[in-house]
Amino acid sequence: MITAKSRQTLNLTILSLAWPTILEQVFQTLVQYVDSAMVGRIGAEASATVGVTGTATWLLTGFSFAAGVGFLACISRAIGAGDFVLARRVSAQSIVFSLLLGTVSGGLGILISGSLPGWMGADPALHRDAAIYFAIVSAALVVRSPMIVFSSVLRAAGDMRTPMLVNVTANVVNVLFNFLLIYETRTIQILGRSITIWGAGMGVAGAALGTAISFVAGFLLMLPVLYRNPAISPKEFPLLPNRAILHQVIGISIPSALQRLVLCLGQMVFTAQVTSLGTVPLAAHSIAITAEQAFYMPGSGYQAAATTLCGQALGAGDKERIRKIARRCALLSVGTLAATGLLLFTFPGAVMSIFTPDPAVIALGAAVLRLVSVSEPFFGLTMVLEGVFNGIGDTRPGFYISMVSMWGFRILPTLLCVRVFGLGLTAVWCCMVADVIGRSLLLAIRFLKGRWLQRL
Repeated sequence: MITAKSRQTLNLTILSLAWPTILEQVFQTLVQYVDSAMVGRIGAEASATVGVTGTATWLLTGFSFAAGVGFLACISRAIGAGDFVLARRVSAQSIVFSLLLGTVSGGLGILISGSLPGWMGADPALHRDAAIYFAIVSAALVVRSPMIVFSSVLRAAGDMRTPMLVNVTANVVNVLFNFLLIYETRTIQILGRSITIWGAGMGVAGAALGTAISFVAGFLLMLPVLYRNPAISPKEFPLLPNRAILHQVIGISIPSALQRLVLCLGQMVFTAQVTSLGTVPLAAHSIAITAEQAFYMPGSGYQAAATTLCGQALGAGDKERIRKIARRCALLSVGTLAATGLLLFTFPGAVMSIFTPDPAVIALGAAVLRLVSVSEPFFGLTMVLEGVFNGIGDTRPGFYISMVSMWGFRILPTLLCVRVFGLGLTAVWCCMVADVIGRSLLLAIRFLKGRWLQRL
């Protein structure tokens, strides 16, 4: 029986782990808002250029996030069992694996950068800038990948604050260099005085370079913190591949990577259909995707808490606690995202106007944001349940559910809407909402059946 006191204690534990991630997402989203607004001030074509490559970037970084799931599950389980030596061994392997993964991912991105805009069906006028943008961002994956994995390693040990501080700092660096690299040298008025600000005038390429510099800054800040954490410091162990540990990590990571691959490939097909609608719909789509992030970001905090706590509970052999954690995190996430979804439904035009002065882009973006706002609570449930299953290393079913949902509820209906019925961006986003709700329901059904817990 769950008492009021135990429920309150669990709530406080979840919130103590969730708030740094939520705050991190707040700052990161604010920076992305500024980043998108900076690019948007160049014009709709610039926003569309960045939008063309966004899904492919998410695909390449997705492998690093999948690896982070594997390392987090193994380390949190080891800490829950009290085996800190194993936790530090796994931490050492995270350095080896993430650097290799970042090198491979970045090299692949550079290799395909010239062809990607054409594959995505972008206007030929956007090809050159989109290729340059993607190549620069891809080159920085050699440090971005370790940054992602190290964040997961620290969270496995219950350290949510450090990833928050590092990522916030990196994003501030991004904004600073965007300010200097995107625009030409200009004169601005501050307190009645004219001040000349140097600018490189690199446009979209400057935005990419600012992002790359911020990744380097994040890596340089994260690595020494990892070595100073006593629970997971890898300094006692050689940075050589350990077959047994990597086999376990990869076994958990592969389904997660396949899930992200399915989602990303689906997103690429999805974005290609949006691209075919024209520059204004693509700009509205790209900006609306960025704008929506602020309204579902609390779910990422509850997801991080669920992943860490469930992994540690499994290591301690307490299966019933896993169920309690999952239900409490789900309740908090759904309630919070219902509130943020209501805000998005009420003020979509004001949100879009942050990023662009173009009235056509604002009107179309506001329409789709109001539409997607109804799915926010479902997305909150999805994030928590995925966090629970990732924390206990049960990643394979999530792959199957994502494949059915993405391709059955989103991609095929989108192809019919655009190619057969000639419908526009609003219909496309209806398909995206169907995907979010469908995936949430499928995950909820699996959770409620409880067979996954019996097999642990």
